[in-house]
Amino acid sequence: MGRWALDVAFVWKAVLTLGLVLLYYCFSIGITFYNKWLTKSFHFPLFMTMLHLAVIFLFSALSRALVQCSSHRARVVLSWTDYLKRVAPTALATALDVGLSNWSFLYITVSLYTMTKSSAVLFILIFSLIFKLEELRATLVLVVLLIAGGLFMFTYKSTQFNVKGFSLVLGASFIGGIRWTLTQMLLQKAELGLQNPIDTMFHLQPLMFLGLFPLFAIFEGLHLSTSEKIFRFQDTGLLLRVLGSLFLGGILAFGLGFSEFLLVSRTSSLTLSIAGIFKEVCTLLLAAHLLGDQISLLNWLGFALCLSGISLHVALKALHSRGDGGSKPLKGLGSGPDLELLLRSGQPEGEEEEDNYFVAQGQQ
Repeated sequence: MGRWALDVAFVWKAVLTLGLVLLYYCFSIGITFYNKWLTKSFHFPLFMTMLHLAVIFLFSALSRALVQCSSHRARVVLSWTDYLKRVAPTALATALDVGLSNWSFLYITVSLYTMTKSSAVLFILIFSLIFKLEELRATLVLVVLLIAGGLFMFTYKSTQFNVKGFSLVLGASFIGGIRWTLTQMLLQKAELGLQNPIDTMFHLQPLMFLGLFPLFAIFEGLHLSTSEKIFRFQDTGLLLRVLGSLFLGGILAFGLGFSEFLLVSRTSSLTLSIAGIFKEVCTLLLAAHLLGDQISLLNWLGFALCLSGISLHVALKALHSRGDGGSKPLKGLGSGPDLELLLRSGQPEGEEEEDNYFVAQGQQ
């Protein structure tokens, strides 16, 4: 009887994990292809991103209200001083990362976007060394060389390579390194009370919106105001379809972050990391099959080299966590192009540690 109960529990846990991984895949892969599809007909990616931020803020505010009503505990609200001094730098870096990423969809393929965003961990490692969040080790150098070499091989003589789009997404990856280093430092300030992911998203979105607005005003403001799809619309039905499409993207963005948090809280961050690596393979295969992205053998070898570097870093982090005496996998291992939280280490274990993971995910 006891053996049977253990078998049932194991099967149930496996089914639950698989279900959460598939939910995460649906949102993560879905928003990548959805944004690429949307930018083919709607050429205002910065406006699209700002609307996504508004939707995420709306859903996070609603979630805070529901949690407050059910728990009868007031949610944290930062003072203006803490908000502007401590949250603003992270929000600005996050806004630029997300905005440039979506902007790049106008010029590059999903496969090149996926590969280049996967290199974000390269910049995270560099900035974690600068901010002394990581110690310089030979294994880190190897990880950096593998990822950098893989990125070079993937883009070398690519038939669908676009310099402008590649520069945008590479810039987003670079800023992503700053973004997630600042995010780690923000989360480690326990006195701010932003350990809960919903609270963090609630505080980040308004500043992200304001941070992205100048870029939108300069590059898209005039064109958007004279476009028949938005401000000079003549067909109300077309306007509603456009706004509905943008709103759906915002729901996908919020769902991505929520599914990542569910997965890491119900299983472990190591599960999310491994799932994220396989997600990149699925994304490239789908891009080649559905969108006709041309990926040569050299490109595939470069992608494999890059993934080997990411996998090595995930494995080293897991071993480091267990070597410190903890039986749990390290909380904070990221995923896929969002391997940003790989650098988080040395956090105290407990329930709050699960909540610390989520921050500002769900935005590419």
